[in-house]
Amino acid sequence: MMDNVSAITIFYLSGLNDKMSHRFILFFLSLLCYCVILLVNITLIVTITLDKNLHEPMYILLCAFCMNSLYGTTGFFPKFLWDLLSPVHVISYSGCFLQAQVLYSFACGDLSFLAVMAYERYVAICRPLQYNSVMSKQRLIKLVCVSWFIPFCVMGTNMCLTSRLKLCSPYIARLFCMNWIIVALACFPAETIVNNIAAYITIIIYVSHGVFIVWSYIYLIKTCVNSIENRAKFMQTCVPHLLSLITFLFTILFDVMNVRFGSKNLPQTFKNFIAIEFLIIPPIMNPLIYGFKLTKIRKRLQEVFTCKTS
Repeated sequence: MMDNVSAITIFYLSGLNDKMSHRFILFFLSLLCYCVILLVNITLIVTITLDKNLHEPMYILLCAFCMNSLYGTTGFFPKFLWDLLSPVHVISYSGCFLQAQVLYSFACGDLSFLAVMAYERYVAICRPLQYNSVMSKQRLIKLVCVSWFIPFCVMGTNMCLTSRLKLCSPYIARLFCMNWIIVALACFPAETIVNNIAAYITIIIYVSHGVFIVWSYIYLIKTCVNSIENRAKFMQTCVPHLLSLITFLFTILFDVMNVRFGSKNLPQTFKNFIAIEFLIIPPIMNPLIYGFKLTKIRKRLQEVFTCKTS
């Protein structure tokens, strides 16, 4: 048995097996979706990077937020598109761990950026006189680096703990690799205790991020209620953050609830969509929300497209 366990070098992804008759349609739709994600995120990144008037903390954080979307979706779509055209859906042992690391750190990174963006709005509206000193260039760089580095390290630790487990099955009933599914393949459940503890610590860390974001916006709303100017600032700059947060939480919680309470009788296509919606909806919606809602970005984009069409 131990020899068989040590021989596992690839994983089989079984999420697509019942829909291969429609693989070319799925390939086209997935490719179109990925191209839209690349287009809207890169457009926003380039717009902010090239326009010096947008080199402010709020827009720099938004730029990093979009970069994180590109990072996460690149961990999924190229492999998924390849699987749609391949008769066998396999991924190497190391490739599976790398994909899980990228997707998990992307999701946690999104929440970290939303927390930092909520903090930036809190300082801008509630402590405007201290804004320049609090959100200095040096601190902004630190916040961006921490928002990427901590999720990467936290998820790296989880993946390292998973890599020590002896696995008894190479079959993953999903479109992509996930840490908790790999842990579930362990031959000896007793060995997963440390993994479970690490998972709970990770959950606590990122639930605390969510609590901080909610507290920040509750405080912001209380501050803005009695001021017309602050209400205008809130509607202009905070509403996009709230929409991004709601979109993120909806997609993540929907998947978690499906994993925890979902019926086994649900169609595989529906399960697949729930599993990947956090890689589709937020990366598309966030740039569109900010692009249409934030005045400076909207005006800059209008200028660019007007010049190109004239």
